[in-house]
Amino acid sequence: MATTDSTAGAPAQREQYDTGRAVLLATVAALGGFLFGFDTAVINGAVTAIRDQFGMGTGLTGFAVSSALLGCAVGAWLAGRLADRQGRIRVMLLSSLLFTVSAIGSGLAVGPWDLILWRVVGGLGVGAASVIAPAYIAEISPASIRGRLGSLQQLAIVTGIFVALLTDYFLATAAGGAAEDFWFGLEAWRWMFMSEAIPAVAYGILAMGIPESPRYLVARGKDKDARGVLGQILKTGIDERLREIKRTVSTEARSSVRDLRGPALGLLPIVWVGIALSLFQQFVGINVIFYYSSTLWRSVGFSEDDALLQTVITSVTNIVVTVVAISIIDKVGRRNLLLVGSAGMTVSLGVLAATFATARIVDGEPVLDGTAGVVALVAANLFVVFFGASWGPAVWVLLGEMFNNKIRASALGLAAAAQWIGNFLISTTFPALSSVGLSLAYGLYTTFALLSFFFVLKFVRETKGRELEDME
Repeated sequence: MATTDSTAGAPAQREQYDTGRAVLLATVAALGGFLFGFDTAVINGAVTAIRDQFGMGTGLTGFAVSSALLGCAVGAWLAGRLADRQGRIRVMLLSSLLFTVSAIGSGLAVGPWDLILWRVVGGLGVGAASVIAPAYIAEISPASIRGRLGSLQQLAIVTGIFVALLTDYFLATAAGGAAEDFWFGLEAWRWMFMSEAIPAVAYGILAMGIPESPRYLVARGKDKDARGVLGQILKTGIDERLREIKRTVSTEARSSVRDLRGPALGLLPIVWVGIALSLFQQFVGINVIFYYSSTLWRSVGFSEDDALLQTVITSVTNIVVTVVAISIIDKVGRRNLLLVGSAGMTVSLGVLAATFATARIVDGEPVLDGTAGVVALVAANLFVVFFGASWGPAVWVLLGEMFNNKIRASALGLAAAAQWIGNFLISTTFPALSSVGLSLAYGLYTTFALLSFFFVLKFVRETKGRELEDME
């Protein structure tokens, strides 16, 4: 059990809660984030093998990698409304099913177009998980530790990325290459995809063992059940919290697209802020590192095994700095983390752009000699450090808590859909941009990192320590 002061501006009373129970519920919900990270990164080690086996050109390869993101955008948009109508847990179970079907279908694909189809199916699951996990975690968390619990979503994402890349490395190494036969006459890259079925099934089983969100239960008139859920986490203030939830829910209908409308280009200003945060999180190019890094490092001199190993090391770095962010986000606040992260990303991306701008070109590919290769490697990992300690976790925390109860699910769904569209644009355009020059790609990401600093400075408000019922 933990005890903490109430939020600022509230009476001087002590909030008591069961930390272990809160962490357990948040962790199960965050398993959707693990699958989110695994599903989007597992293709990293398979890109070259798939391209060669199916005879795909640059454009089709880029689309095959990023096609899942189209499903992500649709899944995110639908999940918010579905969660308000069917509950958070049912959406988790649906996501589990979509992940499982996609894993098996992708592994047994016979050509680029059915691979793309199964990747889109998985994307629907990823999109739904990207909405439901932060919403559920925010709704069951005590205010004083909501930032840390909300950050578990990002920790789960980067852990999923790490496990996917580690799996890719293990399978490619064991088979002698991603394109080589492994078990039962199937190539290693196929097993990379099918390995996701294991955590996907586990997610569904565990989701059936956690309670529904108290806010959803109150909205459905199940006050007694909602009180029981709150009682699993809170040791004091249960009746007060239930009254606050009922107060906000009683004046609100289920959220819909109409509730998001406002005077600012057709949407409420706070919704635009959420959309912009999502887009900036993607436009700095973070997923280029995780989707294409093995191909990138091979192009500058690494062997396939060494490139995959370097990608694994980068993902470990991401996990470590995310843990650091979790430990400080409720102390320093979300806004300050974003500002520091934007500044650090601007510098590290700028160094990458400058390094590749001066690289020798051999057979159309950049070659980094001596010190330049080390500088690029350090800059890429510093970029991951600054992102992982700031924009990675802080944006998901903010999206889970910055909207009021009436619009939370729908607004979060729209913001997450925008994030996946941004991810799709960055991932799809990278092969074309890099064919012109990696300095152009990283120069563009540097510009967005710089713009993100001024955006946060002007438009993002701090949410640290505030109850969800107090959000405007």
